[in-house]
Amino acid sequence: MPVREVGVVEKVNVEAKFARFQDHWTPKIIGELNDSYVKAVKVRGEFVWHDHPTEDELFFVVKGRLVIRLRDGEVPLEPGEFAIIPRGIEHLPVADEEAHVLLLESKTTVNTGAVSSERTVPKLERL
Repeated sequence: MPVREVGVVEKVNVEAKFARFQDHWTPKIIGELNDSYVKAVKVRGEFVWHDHPTEDELFFVVKGRLVIRLRDGEVPLEPGEFAIIPRGIEHLPVADEEAHVLLLESKTTVNTGAVSSERTVPKLERL
């Protein structure tokens, strides 16, 4: 029996969402789960050192490779892998080549935490 969408249940094609934008380090909302957003972001180069004092953050690599630098080491992530950065842990995401990443974050999470920079995205676009 084929699967079908019913009522408010939405099937999301992650690859199609990534195809809709080209910019880097600008998360896009692609879903909601309780008090969290599922965000798609393309990354390349270095982000900024930051932390989220009250929020955990999940990084799931869909395509490419992402390294999350910590003050005491680093966490390399390949496609199909994720890491959860606990609240208050300072981190610096880095991707030598373009990577596609899903983020699961509280709706209150600002992408650069308490740090204000040219990479801060005050209002997220919904795809």
